[in-house]
Amino acid sequence: MQKELIEKNPILKHSIDFSLATIDYCETLDAAKKYIISKQLFRSATSMEAQNAESRADFIHKMKIAAKEADETQYWLTLCAYAKDYPSCDELSSRLVEIQRLLNSILNTSKKKNPISYLLSFLIF
Repeated sequence: MQKELIEKNPILKHSIDFSLATIDYCETLDAAKKYIISKQLFRSATSMEAQNAESRADFIHKMKIAAKEADETQYWLTLCAYAKDYPSCDELSSRLVEIQRLLNSILNTSKKKNPISYLLSFLIF
């Protein structure tokens, strides 16, 4: 992926920055032998969705998947925040909230632009 493309796309930029920060956090968890949560957090936080969508409905569907992955990531970060002897994940949680806001904004805008095709996309699934 080209750096110019990443810099021009706010959600992609935030996602990549968040993924890199999550990798660092997961390495810290691994060093503390917190392998199970580290693995789950890594998977949900570094997934990539909504690239190369074939249609608006496909784009919306993929953005919903990205939102679900963000929710799962929030779950794992919440467990880390409440678990004994885990490093602070406050910074990651704050970054994730920003990503979730962006995803919700993108979803809301996409649904409003063409509500009929959005409704039809529900009939397909």
